[in-house]
Amino acid sequence: MAERFNPAEHDLKEQLVSLNRVSKTVKGGRISRFAALMVVGDGNGHVGVGLGKAAEVPEAIRKGIEDAKKNMITVSLKGTTIPHEVTGVYGAGKVLLKPAAPGTGIIAGGKVRAVLELVGISNIRAKCLRSNNPTNVVKATIAGLEQLRSVEDVAKIRDISVEQVKG
Repeated sequence: MAERFNPAEHDLKEQLVSLNRVSKTVKGGRISRFAALMVVGDGNGHVGVGLGKAAEVPEAIRKGIEDAKKNMITVSLKGTTIPHEVTGVYGAGKVLLKPAAPGTGIIAGGKVRAVLELVGISNIRAKCLRSNNPTNVVKATIAGLEQLRSVEDVAKIRDISVEQVKG
């Protein structure tokens, strides 16, 4: 497989996808906390998603960024789009990702768009097919991007030439 991604070597951009206020009722009353869903990426095929929970918003965001940096993946790109159509599933979330011609732009909902922009994809069509829960949608998008394989990757796995893969 590919070598491990080191977040310290890259200029990463961060984006807050979802901020959720959660409360727990205890004997003395309610305890409020915040859960921040963060996405980090370098705009060049590397992206990660993380969830941070804390009593204050900035601390939850910081924890989310740290978690996202630990969960970075490398995405196989074909220019400014993806090599082939793919469906990512995580829990009840299901996201369809389709390659698009140059000039199309990112046609996707807000949560999916955040991930795709930070990966560095600028021409794609995407659709959330089941759940619209931010955590499941973002993780389904990541699952779909993980499944992508370029022609070179497929040729290497099968031990044949690129021309034979293309048929």
